Amino acid sequence: MIILGIIAVVIFIIGIGIYNSLIAKKNQVTNAFSAIDVMLKKRYDLIPNLVETIKQYMTYESETLTKITQMRTQAATGNISDAEKVQLDQQLSSAVRGVMINVENYPDLKANTNFINLQSTWTESEEQIAAARRTYNSAVTTYNNAVMMFPSSIFAGMLGYQTMPVLETPAEERKNISAKELFNN
Repeated sequence: MIILGIIAVVIFIIGIGIYNSLIAKKNQVTNAFSAIDVMLKKRYDLIPNLVETIKQYMTYESETLTKITQMRTQAATGNISDAEKVQLDQQLSSAVRGVMINVENYPDLKANTNFINLQSTWTESEEQIAAARRTYNSAVTTYNNAVMMFPSSIFAGMLGYQTMPVLETPAEERKNISAKELFNN
């Protein structure tokens, strides 16, 4: 009887440890996604300044700049899901990358101090977003392992925890960039 009581207490303590571990891992995922959100907000705050500076020089790309501004506004409203944020982030990154490539055609813009500062800040922001994405994917992987591995999978199932997707790089961003094509535009 005492042995059964000790076994029950040990199982209970292990259960509490597993439960707390699952909660901590889920909270790490939420925290990591929040860090991405903070970095994206920083990027969204930079966009109007970047667009206005570029607009002064790039008259024919105004449609692209308007589209970027609209995407930024949509992202800043806060009425979108996490999945929509990720998709919008990818579209915005692609559009701004295209504008930055076209900047090569504007020597006056490239020499403008405001633009140089904004471009530097933008690059720093993109690096911070990439670091936040890596942290998020690491937290998701740790969480997914806990949800899928025995014995924590039992508790995860009882709590209704499901695996979460990692952030992936879209196929077009994985393609090798041709320097020849960049300079021939």
